Amino acid sequence: MSRFEDEPTPQPYVPPPAQEPAKEVKDLAWSAPFGWLRAGLADFRTCPALGLFYGFAFWLMAMVLGLVFQNKPAYTMTMASGCLLVGPFFAMGLYEASRRRELKKAINLASSLVCWRGHLRSMGLLLGLLMVLELLWGRLAMVVIAVFFDTGMPSSEDALQVVLNPENIDFVLAYATVGAAFSALVFSISVVSIPMILDRDTDAISAAIASIEVVVSNTGVMLLWGGMIAVLIGLSLWLPWGLGLLIVGPVLGHASWHAYRGSVRWLT
Repeated sequence: MSRFEDEPTPQPYVPPPAQEPAKEVKDLAWSAPFGWLRAGLADFRTCPALGLFYGFAFWLMAMVLGLVFQNKPAYTMTMASGCLLVGPFFAMGLYEASRRRELKKAINLASSLVCWRGHLRSMGLLLGLLMVLELLWGRLAMVVIAVFFDTGMPSSEDALQVVLNPENIDFVLAYATVGAAFSALVFSISVVSIPMILDRDTDAISAAIASIEVVVSNTGVMLLWGGMIAVLIGLSLWLPWGLGLLIVGPVLGHASWHAYRGSVRWLT
């Protein structure tokens, strides 16, 4: 008998299981977004000065967007997408305040302003992904304008007439479709990924995938949540000088933290 016959047959290598914390996506009730909003309002009442600081920043972004629309309407979609990109990252300070309140820790502006420092790599990668989407969004919006208007986008004074003119229905539909598609994609990627990174220091790709899973698993409820955000922001801007955003902005920021906490359950 050969001495090699007694040796065990080599087995294929099996990598060890992933060590990332186990989680599951919750099934959300239709009433969940209203609960998130109430919790966000409670957080704002707990730390109103901090909320107004961030509310002023959101208001300033809205004013800049309004100026762009008045002077360079063709770049409005690009600026709007940039606000959708910057807004959730800036709202990290509000997420941190809600997280600290949940943990019964002291809440202060200084800690909210530097909460991103321990998550720079993951946040940077997610920011890069969203920047690519933002650039594509802006480019496609410009292409749509170029296809339908040889002389460029009409001035802000004529924009309403353009939208209401039945002859421009194809342009309105194409422009709105591009905006809706990219808004939905950005929303799906960022709705819970940023607070998840802040909470668990998850890598950017895993956080983005988890965020998309939440939207896919609870599409109707998350569409309701996205619609509520859009309506509340729109109503806040109807007030003189858009001052309603000073309160609506931070309340929605706090509520977004509770949207994450209400959508994802950690098992470990």
